[in-house]
Amino acid sequence: MGCKTHQKDVNASFLNAVVEEEIYIEQPNGFETFGMETHVCSLKRALYGLQQVPCAWYTHIDSYLSGLGFIKSETNANLYYIMVYGCLLISFLYVDDLILTKDERLIQYCNEDLAREFEMKDMSLMHYFLGLEA
Repeated sequence: MGCKTHQKDVNASFLNAVVEEEIYIEQPNGFETFGMETHVCSLKRALYGLQQVPCAWYTHIDSYLSGLGFIKSETNANLYYIMVYGCLLISFLYVDDLILTKDERLIQYCNEDLAREFEMKDMSLMHYFLGLEA
């Protein structure tokens, strides 16, 4: 099997991030509880737009990839790699996109592992990245 580059989009990655701090918000307009309009809501999960969300998402995916045996690059915190039986798999995280390249078999195994933890959309083979053609 040859070298291919696949792109995966993690669905609702920022909405599924677990925030470690206690965060309270006002009740959304139109959804106030009668008689408790001055009460606030405690968030159990991240809300899109919270400043803590990107950090919480990165902590989650970093922990998961490390648990699979990936090693984080010393020069780029978004670049991970793993060597399995002499075959290399490289993963690059860009916001909520995960790019997998090198060994096709390892990409398939990695996709199966990732699908157990994250709901992902397969963007298929990658031809462009940040405006550059592959």
